[in-house]
Amino acid sequence: MTRRLRIKHVTRVSYAQAAVSSHNEVRMTPLTLPGQTTLDSRVTVTPAASTWSYWDYWGTQVTGFDLMDPHADLTITASSLVETSPADPLPAAPAWEVVAERTRNSRLLEFAGPTARTTVPAKLVKKARKASAGLDPHETAVAVSALVADRVTYLPGATSVNTSPAEAWEQGAGVCQDITHLTLGLLRGVGLPARYVSGYLHPERDAELHRPVAGQSHAWIEYWAGDWCGYDPTNRTRADESHVVVGRGRDYDDVTPHKGIYRGVPGGPPEVTVEFTRVA
Repeated sequence: MTRRLRIKHVTRVSYAQAAVSSHNEVRMTPLTLPGQTTLDSRVTVTPAASTWSYWDYWGTQVTGFDLMDPHADLTITASSLVETSPADPLPAAPAWEVVAERTRNSRLLEFAGPTARTTVPAKLVKKARKASAGLDPHETAVAVSALVADRVTYLPGATSVNTSPAEAWEQGAGVCQDITHLTLGLLRGVGLPARYVSGYLHPERDAELHRPVAGQSHAWIEYWAGDWCGYDPTNRTRADESHVVVGRGRDYDDVTPHKGIYRGVPGGPPEVTVEFTRVA
């Protein structure tokens, strides 16, 4: 069923002392894709600042801005109206030989090797190969995702943005970012190209119309099996009309929602809120 979702993503940064200046990049604008249309989207900044936008190498829309006067606080508000549709049927699973050949001779190669955030121990890759033995690419994506989800319980606050996949595996708890990085590392280890997806997931599938619901940003994977196919390992489900894609890359570093630098003393972590309203 087609959905129309209004999303409000607010990031508030408070400095211990006023920042002299700051330079920022924001990746919070949903993409327009097959099955997803961004009807309206805007990024506003307080204190007021001129913004500009561009498309980065990975195809994500970036909003940039500079604040050159001292400021004690920074608030970034990204508001979007997005229409989503159910996922299309999966393409026929290609032979592993086809996957390997396409990977060697295309940009799929960028999503086939480990990165600093997706490097996993060899013993875990061995487990993934055992779990996926004899399976086709679609079945492999599900089996490897289940291997991770069975081990790593989703637990907000259990990890930090710098937690490695191996650490999340060992402690058996993490957030969607950790589960996604682990799944990516293992899928790439068994020969299936896969990429990190940053976006949003509406927390209530049958949400009442026009009632705001608190949520959060989300991460999941897309693997290549004849075409890019979305799968959410944290929730053990295909990416569907409840998922809203903002960006894709090799890992979190390619699609960080907000990053930048500022002149001033170190401050605390930003306060982030995400609100969803189903309007149709």
